Amino acid sequence: MSTDTLSNPDTDELQLTSPSWQRGEVELLCVEKWHETHDVISFRFQGKSPVKFQFKPGQFLTFMLEINGALTHRSYTISSSPSRPYSIVVTIKRIEGGLVSNYLAESLKIGDTILATGPDGVFNLVDITARKFLFLSAGSGITPMYSMTRWLTDTKVGADIAFLHCAKSPEDCIFKNDLDKINQNNPKLSLRYILESGIERLPVGQVCREGRVNGDNLAELVSDFKDRTVFVCGPAPFMSGVQALLSELGFDMSQYHQESFGDSIVGGTGNVALPSVELSEEDGFMLSIDDRQRVLTSDQSLLEGIEAEGLPIIAACRSGVCGACKCQVIKGETESSSQMSLTPDEIAQGFVLACSTKLRSDVTLVL
Repeated sequence: MSTDTLSNPDTDELQLTSPSWQRGEVELLCVEKWHETHDVISFRFQGKSPVKFQFKPGQFLTFMLEINGALTHRSYTISSSPSRPYSIVVTIKRIEGGLVSNYLAESLKIGDTILATGPDGVFNLVDITARKFLFLSAGSGITPMYSMTRWLTDTKVGADIAFLHCAKSPEDCIFKNDLDKINQNNPKLSLRYILESGIERLPVGQVCREGRVNGDNLAELVSDFKDRTVFVCGPAPFMSGVQALLSELGFDMSQYHQESFGDSIVGGTGNVALPSVELSEEDGFMLSIDDRQRVLTSDQSLLEGIEAEGLPIIAACRSGVCGACKCQVIKGETESSSQMSLTPDEIAQGFVLACSTKLRSDVTLVL
């Protein structure tokens, strides 16, 4: 099975007249499910009521699930391309002990429905423009890069893409067959791998180096990397290492972009621990949301207060990057450490990022 297939129901007359989904909640129907690797599974969805999915390549959506009686949110990159808009694919790596990844792998079947919201994320090819691309990924961090690559090769003739993926072994290379086909059909796409082991099992002619990414193999595999806009996604240590490496190599870090959400995303379950001691108004400021009130200290974020109240909010990156936890302050003063994904109009209207905002007075908030 392939996320790249053209033989999907996109030509169905009903879908061709379907309304567009651009933002908000949508009920998804699982129509396909397949293994990419031994521990990575892709799910193809259509709208339960047919819709045309509109999103930016690289963005993510958030599943809203009830597991063991608790509402749980998890955000996953859309691995399909908006150039093929009548279905949407999410690719998920099973995490040992992972609540949602294992639930989806074991329990979500073809014909089941799931509620999702989005799309979110500024790590995409609309909000970030480039002339020449370097996609540098590791593990399941390949998912936004695959969406971006498919979109570019579908919509731009001769898009100049260097794609360098790092994995444990050939068997752990997600989307490998699809990427090989895309590579064969697009002369300006340069597909390279760095594997920890097993390069002898790759087909003859596959460009690959063994080990981990470093200055030598980066310069060898992508000789003009300094001339490209770099997109990085993978485990946090991988992204930190690549960022430090490129900085040491004299790369223009204004052309460096990385995804910032991981597998530990939670929301709306009230499971973020705030101080167990009841705070009085003298200890901080009052946060008011509808009929809920909670005192927060000046060191606690809006997100901490919202989650502690058990209110639904999506917090993907938790670092002021993705924009998923946007909310509106309608009364009071706050201080924000990040406004990265907010427009000037949104800032003027009082929108803030809950994960990066603290109270400086009593505040009334709208989610």
